[in-house]
Amino acid sequence: MPHLPFFVSIKIWYNFYMNIKQKALPRAPGVYIFKNATGTIIYIGKAKSLKHRVTSYFKTHENDWKLTSLMAEQADLDYICTDNETEALLLEAQLIHDHKPKYNVLLKDGQPYLYILFTRHDPPTIKLVRNKTEKGRYFGPFLEKIPARRMYDYLVRTFQLRLCNKKIAHGCLDYHLGTCAGSCRNDFDKDGYLFRLKLAQDVLANKSNAFKNKLEKKIGEYSKLLEFEKAQHLRDYLENIDALFNALKIRFSESKFERDIFRATTPYAHLATNYDKTAQELKKLLHLSDAPETIDCFDISHFQSNQLVGSSVRFHRGMPDKKMFRHFNITSLAQQNDYAALQEIVLRRYKKAADVPDLILIDGGKGQLNAVQNVLPQLKITCGIDTVPPCASLAKREETIFTNTLTNGTRLNIKNRASQLLIALRDYAHHFAISHHRKKRARARTG
Repeated sequence: MPHLPFFVSIKIWYNFYMNIKQKALPRAPGVYIFKNATGTIIYIGKAKSLKHRVTSYFKTHENDWKLTSLMAEQADLDYICTDNETEALLLEAQLIHDHKPKYNVLLKDGQPYLYILFTRHDPPTIKLVRNKTEKGRYFGPFLEKIPARRMYDYLVRTFQLRLCNKKIAHGCLDYHLGTCAGSCRNDFDKDGYLFRLKLAQDVLANKSNAFKNKLEKKIGEYSKLLEFEKAQHLRDYLENIDALFNALKIRFSESKFERDIFRATTPYAHLATNYDKTAQELKKLLHLSDAPETIDCFDISHFQSNQLVGSSVRFHRGMPDKKMFRHFNITSLAQQNDYAALQEIVLRRYKKAADVPDLILIDGGKGQLNAVQNVLPQLKITCGIDTVPPCASLAKREETIFTNTLTNGTRLNIKNRASQLLIALRDYAHHFAISHHRKKRARARTG
């Protein structure tokens, strides 16, 4: 069979790759993310059905220059599933605001939604804001502006959280009307104000048990001090607890999608920026003797315990080094055995000293780590090296890293660049293995 021109073979591979990605999309609500060849986000959209919406982009758009340009530039696709369309709408807005993709026009400048902020001032205050520019605890975003303002007013009024700038011995008019917290008085009850502020946060966070426990404990304290008026005021909250929590329900939280957002939006170029600093953080995190420049990650994929395949991907100074990627078909095992499969592909991967990286990462937990570490000494003979590279494993469920010095594991902080690099590498290896496995299954079905 004659060889195809390079650009034709690349196009065939790319079309197959994107076809696989489209087939893997769920028929569920969520946010989809198009990226260019460098991993930069160029468009973010929301969908009631990710599969239906994204597939529509790969049809002809002769009369829409924007879509034509987008599809010509896009090189990769990612997505985040949500529980409902409302979450998808809110998540889309926040991601567009954070990343400002070039093909998004609406929602790009400014924040269309509102947050309720509890500041870190002394004393803290409650505010209604559009952008998360100030330090503090945020709740939201709220989809509808009018209900958000009503919620804010309701909290301020119910829990008496308004602070005023006046100084009146017996309190201002708002204090006597029950909205001012009494900061205007000489005997301002700061502890009582801070307590009510925490109650308001419990309501917003939908923590009814914590709310109830705090109230019962505080009522007991006031009763012992014979402060019956304060105790009765809190007892009113307790008697109306159902009404409070039914009036203020929030269904969306950015923190709920924090790890999915990182996985779907972090470009590899970001991780490569100032890599020396990242490498030093990695050295410290894993207790390495040297800062690694090349890191290989191994993963195993199977379907119903059959058709075992493995993958190995390499990052060099924070960027994928695709010429060093490898796929492995595992035929030596009669049944699924991830430990034995990992041992096999690690030994098959390294045949000479130049192949060996500075660090090996395994997608898995302590068992997978031990399995690989048991065979690493064989590389001294196979590759003619004096010392074997350090090895670590990353368990996906709680993003916990294990090494021979971190035997009990330590959970990664995804705001740390070293942790981001490890997670990105592990996810890349996983997707690489999955894509190879799907390709293998597709060939088996077609005979």
